[in-house]
Amino acid sequence: MFRFFLKLIICGLLAAALGMTYLAMRTGDTFYTVHEWLSPQRFQQHDALIKSVATQQQMDPMLIKAVVWRESRFDPMKFGGAGERGLMQITEPAAREWAKGNDVENFQPEELFDPKVNVQAGTWYLARAMQHWSKQSDPVPFALAEYNAGASRAQRWAGGDDVVIPPDKFRSNIDFPGTRAYIDSIMARRDFYKRRGRM
Repeated sequence: MFRFFLKLIICGLLAAALGMTYLAMRTGDTFYTVHEWLSPQRFQQHDALIKSVATQQQMDPMLIKAVVWRESRFDPMKFGGAGERGLMQITEPAAREWAKGNDVENFQPEELFDPKVNVQAGTWYLARAMQHWSKQSDPVPFALAEYNAGASRAQRWAGGDDVVIPPDKFRSNIDFPGTRAYIDSIMARRDFYKRRGRM
């Protein structure tokens, strides 16, 4: 009887391990998924902020968290090679657009290392891109392409502002492999957060 229960426990543990491995592999970055499971404090410390700002901007908080994961791996002090700063890797020109559009006076680029300022600016910028592509059946890949590569490139890949094309066709038009990988990894991570059912 003891052996039966021992085998049952071992089978259950193996099934759980296989299930977790499968889920981790579907997220786009197995290493960071395992790291996130092992050190949840680092990867959950900004959840309340992300949820609050995303709600204010009528954005999916899981998408915003996926962008934070992709851009900085939740490091608020990350400084990118082209001067991008903070959690959502905001450039100074994008931040100045946000500050002007939201009447933020005396904005300084160093403020982008403040998680609240960074998530507000990045979410606003992405929400604006989502609105720009709202005619598409799924504006997310279009908005992510704009966030990553700029509005003019996204418009070129779409065939213009007013052209409605399937998301798969849009993706096939992207001639920057890095941007295609960027979109795929964020959408996979967003889906992973949604399957998990919590921020």
